[in-house]
Order: sequence, then structure tokens, then C-alpha cells
Amino acid sequence: YQFSWDKMLATTGDTATYMQYACARILGIFRRGGVDREGLRSESSTIILDDPAERDLAMALNRFADAVDMTAAERRPNVLTGYLFETANVFSTFYNCCSVLKEEDASRRASRLALCDLSARIFEQGLGLLGIETCEQM
Repeated sequence: YQFSWDKMLATTGDTATYMQYACARILGIFRRGGVDREGLRSESSTIILDDPAERDLAMALNRFADAVDMTAAERRPNVLTGYLFETANVFSTFYNCCSVLKEEDASRRASRLALCDLSARIFEQGLGLLGIETCEQM
């Protein structure tokens, strides 16, 4: 193995930077939209899963607890990193397929913002468990 800063800091591929970038991208949605995440959580909104990308993301987010449990039981942090990498890929597909801030339907927009918030929380918690900090911007 030959160490490479370029590979280590790549925003694509199976790297911590890629997962941090996914989280920063989500936080950028909230920043650009002037959305208060705490306020969003206090609103009771129904999650709408009409688009396949929305369903795929919701299913990936739902596997977080299992990934953490398996990581702890097997003492294999790579289980969690694999889960986070997969979830970052699924979020990227969602981001490219489903407009969030430009969505005209208020209930669908609120649903997508909720999915974004859940995604950010999972990246923050998952990376935190691995000792990796998240950041607001990259």
C-alpha cells in the first residue's frame, strides 16, 4: 500500500472525506434554504415516499441501528464505515433525483427536508462514533 494524500482526501470513493462531504452537502441545503433544523423537527410532517430515490434513502436510514449493533457485536468498525458509504451513495442519488428546496408542493418539500435532516443526523452520529468530525462546509 502506498499512502496518497490525494486518495485519502478524495470527495469520491470510500473515504471519510466522501462521507463528510455528504453531510456538508445536506447542511448546505438547510443553509441555502434558511431552514431551522430544530424547527423542522418540531413540526409534524408525514414522510412521503413517492419517488424510488426517497424510498431507497428511507430504507437505508432505517438500517442505521442494525449497522451500529453489528459493528459493536463484531467489533468491526468497517461495518459502520461500509454502511455510511452506502448511505452516502444513496443520498447522492436522492439529491440528484429529488428537488428539495425548489419543490413546489409544501408537503413534499417538508418530507424531503425531513429525510435530509435524518440523513445528516445519521452521518453526524455515525461519523462521531468513528471519531470523525463533520463540518458545515467543504
